Amino acid sequence: MRPIIVPLGGFLGSGKTTLILAASSVLKGRGVRVAAILNDQGNNLVDTEFVSANGIAADQVTGGCFCCRFSELIDAAERLRAWSPDVIFAEAVGSCTDISATTLQPLKLYYSQQFRLAPYTVLMDPERAHELGRSDAGSDLSFLFQTQIDEADLICFNKVDRHSEFPNIAGAPLRYLSALTGQGVAEWLDEVLAGEVLSGGRILDIDYERYARAEAALAWLNCSASVKLDPPLSPALLIGPLLDELRHALTAEGLRIVHMKLSDHSPSGYLKASIVSNAEEPLVHGMLDASPAELHRLLLNVRAEGDPATLQRIVEEKLATLPGEIEFGNMQCFSPAPPKPEHRMASVANAAAEGIQT
Repeated sequence: MRPIIVPLGGFLGSGKTTLILAASSVLKGRGVRVAAILNDQGNNLVDTEFVSANGIAADQVTGGCFCCRFSELIDAAERLRAWSPDVIFAEAVGSCTDISATTLQPLKLYYSQQFRLAPYTVLMDPERAHELGRSDAGSDLSFLFQTQIDEADLICFNKVDRHSEFPNIAGAPLRYLSALTGQGVAEWLDEVLAGEVLSGGRILDIDYERYARAEAALAWLNCSASVKLDPPLSPALLIGPLLDELRHALTAEGLRIVHMKLSDHSPSGYLKASIVSNAEEPLVHGMLDASPAELHRLLLNVRAEGDPATLQRIVEEKLATLPGEIEFGNMQCFSPAPPKPEHRMASVANAAAEGIQT
């Protein structure tokens, strides 16, 4: 049977990767085989490592969004077919929009014999939806946020375990869930896999010059490093203070954190921490009780509104203060290049999703 691709969009920090993990757990309990494709403007992704660490077959498309790397998306999906998945989650870059015209329509038109396609879900953080809804309509982040909403087939408010008030959103049907606790996840899966909602049901008229300016306002940093500590520290005592120091330093320099993720692989365990604003306390996954270790492998992904050179300087300075020897494996820091889609369809393809028995 052809695997069904479940496309996921939503602004940076909305919880897409956490939803993939929660949904995968539900599907595995039903005997459904699952895989995931992660997407990013750079390399060395915390989320790809995190998904793989949770036992999910994962691949990635890097160096640009799905629209600009459509052929690589197909290649990744084909590689994952070696695992015989029934469902492949495809998580788009959090700053990406125009997914329907550039990714969903080409999938339906050219690859319907290889893959089925679920409706496009756009995930939203209620707090960020309130924030960007109050912002000047001409702001860069508001532009990206609003266009993502406008092309959704389904809109899901995430984090309902922490929020009880939600802004009014016009457009696609609204759903409510918590990727962290699992509330509403099974119901969302039933809907997107049923084959009753058209995938890519709307196409936007996107101003690509405006789109390019909006993405260019973001600084994008991906960094990997190995650390030999003296004295040894647990992952929690290493990345907790480091994340806090980075947050304070970025705030002092006027950089607005949009999403920051830090992971630590050590012989004693794995830990990941993330924040989606300058004021937020970190969300932590993994082994909080892991014992002290000498060797640690760090991955850091930062998305911030501000100057890339300033962001890189702060990160390098803070990593250099760690108590021990540090060796950088990779450092990328940039603003995304203007998007140049491989395909862009002007009309909605007729191919509809087909459900699977779960």
